[in-house]
Amino acid sequence: MNYVWYASYGSNMNQDRFSCYIEGKQAEGSSEPERGCRNCDPPLADQPINIQYPLYFSKQESKWGTGGVAFIGHREGENEKTAGRMYLISEEQFMDVASQENGIDGLEIDFARIKESRFLPLTEGWYGTIVYLGDCEGKPIFTFTSNHDMGEEEFVPPSFAYLKTIAKGLETLGMDRQEVVDYLLEKNGINGFIKGDLLVKGLWG
Repeated sequence: MNYVWYASYGSNMNQDRFSCYIEGKQAEGSSEPERGCRNCDPPLADQPINIQYPLYFSKQESKWGTGGVAFIGHREGENEKTAGRMYLISEEQFMDVASQENGIDGLEIDFARIKESRFLPLTEGWYGTIVYLGDCEGKPIFTFTSNHDMGEEEFVPPSFAYLKTIAKGLETLGMDRQEVVDYLLEKNGINGFIKGDLLVKGLWG
């Protein structure tokens, strides 16, 4: 069995939330259960990752309610610091997770081809482009994002149900609450839409 790292940068940084995609459960704050993977084994490992692509929020409504969800842009930058957690899962599990994120069945991925191209659009879903981010411990790192680059998208503030899940994930990466707030306030879709005091109240009451 071949394994790859799946790098998450949105709600899947929260390990409890990501396990719903593996095991077929409903995440706290979500309106829908996930289908789950054919292989429900937990990840072999997980660890933090810094993704050098910009994070933003877009789309109008999702299973998290009215508001945007997280994507990364297509242009890498040394100064871009998108926090993430990556999970070591099988290639089949990665394909199953990507299928669920795009609302389809049976997405087939040629991982070698993606390594060559770095960005490869495979489906018309919200997360239809698979991205190769490099290697770690001899295994390739992949994630997925929109087929459209950040400059082509409308920035939309996310729901607090979604942001709470992300905040929990960021806290497990070692951020304190002020660091979580500072991190999120810089991101397109939150910057200029949600003020700091409202963000604090929405996340923690």
